[in-house]
Amino acid sequence: MMRLLPIINRLVYRALTKVLGFDGMIRFLRLFNKGSGDYTAERHQWLDQMSMDDILADIRKRQENS
Repeated sequence: MMRLLPIINRLVYRALTKVLGFDGMIRFLRLFNKGSGDYTAERHQWLDQMSMDDILADIRKRQENS
């Protein structure tokens, strides 16, 4: 499988370049990045402090505001 990834990447780059042009392909690829940090650990830091009532109240508040 690992040998297949470079081939897939090459095909994707070619297809994007064909459809979007080189500049468009670069702009498209810049939209996606791996990011940094550990989302799961960070999510637990703030979610573990909230009760179910807090979460439901927040949902209701957001629904009222939209």
